Amino acid sequence: MLTPAEAEHLILANTPLFPREDCPLASAHGRVLRTEIRADRDLPPFDRVTMDGYALRAGVLAAGGRIFRVEGVQAAGMKPRQLGPETDACIEIMTGAMLPEGANCVVPYEETKRDGATVTVVGDAVFPAGHSLHLRGSDHHQGDVIVPPDTRITGREIAVAASVGASVLTVSASPKIAVVATGDELVEVDAAVAPHQIRRSNDHALRATLIAAGFPRVERFHLRDVRHEIEWELRRIFAEFDVVLITGGVSKGKFDFLPAELDRQGVRKIFHGVAQRPGKPFWFGVTTRRTPVFALPGNPVSACTCLHRYVLPALAHAAGLKHVVPRTVALATPVTFKPRLAYFLPVKLSSGPRAELLATPEPSNSSGDFAGLVSTDGFVELTADQTEFGAGHLAQFYAWV
Repeated sequence: MLTPAEAEHLILANTPLFPREDCPLASAHGRVLRTEIRADRDLPPFDRVTMDGYALRAGVLAAGGRIFRVEGVQAAGMKPRQLGPETDACIEIMTGAMLPEGANCVVPYEETKRDGATVTVVGDAVFPAGHSLHLRGSDHHQGDVIVPPDTRITGREIAVAASVGASVLTVSASPKIAVVATGDELVEVDAAVAPHQIRRSNDHALRATLIAAGFPRVERFHLRDVRHEIEWELRRIFAEFDVVLITGGVSKGKFDFLPAELDRQGVRKIFHGVAQRPGKPFWFGVTTRRTPVFALPGNPVSACTCLHRYVLPALAHAAGLKHVVPRTVALATPVTFKPRLAYFLPVKLSSGPRAELLATPEPSNSSGDFAGLVSTDGFVELTADQTEFGAGHLAQFYAWV
């Protein structure tokens, strides 16, 4: 049976990149950039004043000059004035303004005393050339790559794109994702529930997590354990959606029709079963259209764990994001796990005395104890090569989204 690392490798190798599309800047937050963002001019594009004060010649100050004649005022957004030829000339200047021609430093208001049309630089502070200035091109030069491709677009990237005039960005297309809950025992949240039934939670939880992870185009479906209904609905879903997640029906029970039905519909099985707990029956395959199909176990903890361990990394890969190595944390207390399986253990994070991340185990009662996850931050993956894990053992951590 596959290890989690082997399963992840097969999933990534069989999940194609989403196509690219152009997106208006106003709608780009959360999307994945597929081309670089370059500076269309130097940044900053001019010598920008960073303090309210007086623009003048630093050399005059260095030679002992202290009294200057104010020739005018210049605010941010105004065309730059030109400093007069007299050595004692200065211009009152506001933060964000372009440095007047002929000036090369700014003396802040706090270091001066104004008397009518003259200003005196007080004290013995030194104001060399470049003081209180953000010099042209000191951040980036025209043509520099500021944001590389394969980057999730946040407010920081939006700011860069806006500043360089990138009103349209090339991004990964947002996939249509189907989340399919299976089972006769399931009823909708607002429906009357009989003693032998349970309310649907997996599809709601998976949809919410996918949206939070940056994949908003998610629709939910419910399939009863009726073979012809499963056949008809899956054909429609496979034709319409880019990614399919199915929960339940992948074990070996009498009414677990999914594996056989997926095979009949030409979905190529890549693997069925991973040496892990929870989520051992996890199934993955691809349709003839190369649509990834993730068949997750029906138990809520198993479905949630497999979503975070495999599905979200696969979607990030398909969107073009660079591979992100999970954080490493240290167990706060010892753990014993006898089966020779990888153990996905829910934990609560805290900071240790040396600012290290400590993971305190908070195992759920069972793979159906979804309420037990509420107080946890994520899970650690304990590998199957040992059964005793002491306090301080380092493990990879996966955060709940």
